[in-house]
Amino acid sequence: MSTLSYALTDSATMLRRQLRHMQRYPSMTLLILGLPVVFLLLFVYVFGGTLGAGLGGVADSRAVYVTYVTPGIILLTVAAAAQATAISVAMDMTEGIIARFRTMAISRASVLTGHVLGSMIQSMLGVGIVIGIAALIGFRPTAGPAAWLAAIGVLAMISFALIWLSVALGLVSKNVETASNLPMFLLLLPFLGSGFVPTDSMPTGLRWFAEYQPFTPATQTVRGLLTGTPIGNNAIIAVAWCAGIALLSYLWARKLYNRDPIR
Repeated sequence: MSTLSYALTDSATMLRRQLRHMQRYPSMTLLILGLPVVFLLLFVYVFGGTLGAGLGGVADSRAVYVTYVTPGIILLTVAAAAQATAISVAMDMTEGIIARFRTMAISRASVLTGHVLGSMIQSMLGVGIVIGIAALIGFRPTAGPAAWLAAIGVLAMISFALIWLSVALGLVSKNVETASNLPMFLLLLPFLGSGFVPTDSMPTGLRWFAEYQPFTPATQTVRGLLTGTPIGNNAIIAVAWCAGIALLSYLWARKLYNRDPIR
């Protein structure tokens, strides 16, 4: 077998390990999947009437708002899955299993690749659940098959980029507690963008930040693909953000993993 074949085989093994962790420790998965659903129900049924009216929904303001907020909740789901990745990586680094892997004849890259692929599956599962719950409470996307595929592709890119960032944050953390706190900003950024209210309703300084942070073009792209609203140049900006974050995070994570002493 070639080096690439060994790397692919080892990565598949590490992916199976991550999937078994999801089965054996379902509490983390339930937290990741449950938190965005709670936010979806909270914003739609508690704040949706008022916020939907502000968006122009007169007859049924909650129906207007659930259509607007669902893409923001989807991005929040992706961010939550990424945060869990940092915790999982930090647990491996501090509990000794990585030291054991380093003594085995396996591809070094496969350990991190397994984390990334497992987290992406978890992230996409969460996205599917959120969309299903949103559909039950009134979300009615107008996307055709091509637009759905494009939206899934954008979400996969965002998930891939944020998960690699969280892998690096997990590697740089000295313990699991730090790893659980470092990626917290990923859960805050969707709220400070266009996910929950339009950016033009914000004060000038906050509006500037909201319009130039990565979650806003990503949210606007997903929203446009699913609901038919204008996308403009948001898709290009979102792809550029994803590519930049993924590349820099991968290089950072690889550097940390290769030089990190056994803890």
